[in-house]
Amino acid sequence: MTRRGLAHWARQPGQFLANQAFSVMMLIMFAYFLGGGMAVEGGGDYVDFLVPGMLVLTMAFGLESTMVELTSDINRGILDRFRSMPIAPSAVLVGRSLLDMLNSVVGLLVLTAAGWLVGWRWHAGAAEVLAALGLLLLLRFAMLWIGVYLALVAGRPELVQTVQILVWPLGFLSSAFVSPDTMPGWVGALAEWNPMSATAGAVRELFGNPAWSGGSWAAQHPAPLAVLWPLVLLATFVPLALRRFARLGA
Repeated sequence: MTRRGLAHWARQPGQFLANQAFSVMMLIMFAYFLGGGMAVEGGGDYVDFLVPGMLVLTMAFGLESTMVELTSDINRGILDRFRSMPIAPSAVLVGRSLLDMLNSVVGLLVLTAAGWLVGWRWHAGAAEVLAALGLLLLLRFAMLWIGVYLALVAGRPELVQTVQILVWPLGFLSSAFVSPDTMPGWVGALAEWNPMSATAGAVRELFGNPAWSGGSWAAQHPAPLAVLWPLVLLATFVPLALRRFARLGA
């Protein structure tokens, strides 16, 4: 199943390349167009604050590609053909997940290189950098299974595009771009407990970059939440997605 997706990339590289270019353009826009008006709590370079947040936000980008391809397979009857074969029911979804994770690894490398070019630097050892990248991919894996479940529920590509719009408020309602302390009370509280804020705070600490320092438990302990949130989401949505997949055509 993973090789099937790689063959699609080779034949139609446009979508793959567009996803990588979009993240780089977002980084350039916030670093150069808006970054001059941003201040970092406690001082520090805004680019050093921004790039880890952009790396987190990138984990939410591109999910619609996986979701659209999955729903397209449903509507064309391809999934029914796969389900009639003597393979594990999870093989289709796990193969699709592995393909998406390969895409995410490439996206992280591209955006990390772009961040380096705009002046971002990490101030930590190799172990901390690898741990930060691991947390980013863990978040992506959890969000991917949310997307798989929603795609199976939606069933049609046009509905998936609507669901993808929800990624934007989730991403902006976090500490990816600014500290939650600068937001109105209840909005800031939601941003503090956002799973993306937890990962952003944890990777900033691991990279040695400036971070926001609120008074809540979530602000003081981002690393445990950066592990706990994805595990909770995986424990919830992996069984739901597999159960929904097993019921297709029933």
